[in-house]
Amino acid sequence: MSNYQSRRGKIYDWMAKEGIALLMLDDSEKHRNPSIRWLSGQPGDALLFLSVTRQSLLIPWDINIAMLYADADTLIPYMEFERKQSKALIGAAERLKIPKGSKIEVPGTTPYPRFLKLIEEVPNFDIICREAGLWTELEKERAIKDDNELKIYKKVTALTNDIINLVEGQIKARKLKTETDVALYIDSEGRKLGCEGTGFETLAAGPTRSFGIHAFPAYTGEVFGGTGLSILDFGLKYAGYTTDVTLTFAAEPLSKTQVEMLSLTENAYELALSMVKKGVFAKDIGMAVDAFFGRSKKAMPHGLGHGIGLEAHEAPSLRSQAENDWVLETGMIITIEPGLYDPVHGGCRLENDILVTEIGAEVLTNARIIRL
Repeated sequence: MSNYQSRRGKIYDWMAKEGIALLMLDDSEKHRNPSIRWLSGQPGDALLFLSVTRQSLLIPWDINIAMLYADADTLIPYMEFERKQSKALIGAAERLKIPKGSKIEVPGTTPYPRFLKLIEEVPNFDIICREAGLWTELEKERAIKDDNELKIYKKVTALTNDIINLVEGQIKARKLKTETDVALYIDSEGRKLGCEGTGFETLAAGPTRSFGIHAFPAYTGEVFGGTGLSILDFGLKYAGYTTDVTLTFAAEPLSKTQVEMLSLTENAYELALSMVKKGVFAKDIGMAVDAFFGRSKKAMPHGLGHGIGLEAHEAPSLRSQAENDWVLETGMIITIEPGLYDPVHGGCRLENDILVTEIGAEVLTNARIIRL
């Protein structure tokens, strides 16, 4: 049994319990859904149907790509349904012998106008879209990585560490002088190592722009690594999975405020890391870091961290909000990324990717605060 078949098996079991006859997942330009890749290996641009009779049907835009990458019981080109979602749904229901009147579920992230259109154009089935339904189940299943995903993460985090070391060396040698130099270097070197690219747009903010949580634009021709604080936030994408790390480059001379910010950020990171254990409420870690910063009359203007996987931001969340009810479990891969920002002195952030294990935390990446 392939990894994809095993994952689909969990969803089939859930469908049987929920009384769902057919599921439809859509990954398209205006509605990305990486769960299709998680369930079938198809990189994107496809519809995926799963029936409670444990059959999978993939309808890709590009049949050649699907033949190369996809794992599904049946493949049918989208053009056979005039590239129209409702016709594909009706065709899939007929092919998979779904009885009329059965429940067909689409993810809770489906835009409401599209949901209404499906109800109108596919009247012979009970189409449902729930907030705590399919999407919630997929989010829960994807939060805990299986053995194959962990192997991929061992590879992509090792590549990320290689790039971190290369970037540090290039900056110290003054071969990378601007934000653009750094961002393009990471993309180029990552692809040379076999990566699909970066997992998200690299954020390279030199001393004049590091005051923002996420600098805008993401990178410019401004100096990077000059006197003060520079933030570099990037991830490499390999076999669909992305890393997410943030380094701060601190170049002397530094102000007293900047030195304090760096020290507090490093200590907050170590505090959070010490709390990562199976069974711990994720929000408790976020609350502890918020309290730590608060004792120095500082505040972190963003969440402490998040899960990563096929997307740069997945479950679980490490936010300190009361409604965050995620509990850490073995196999989750999360980020810890405390940071402080000042409109005059700039910002600093430290972020690494962490695997939750039976005995605690395994740090997969070696991002750090680099003194220049």
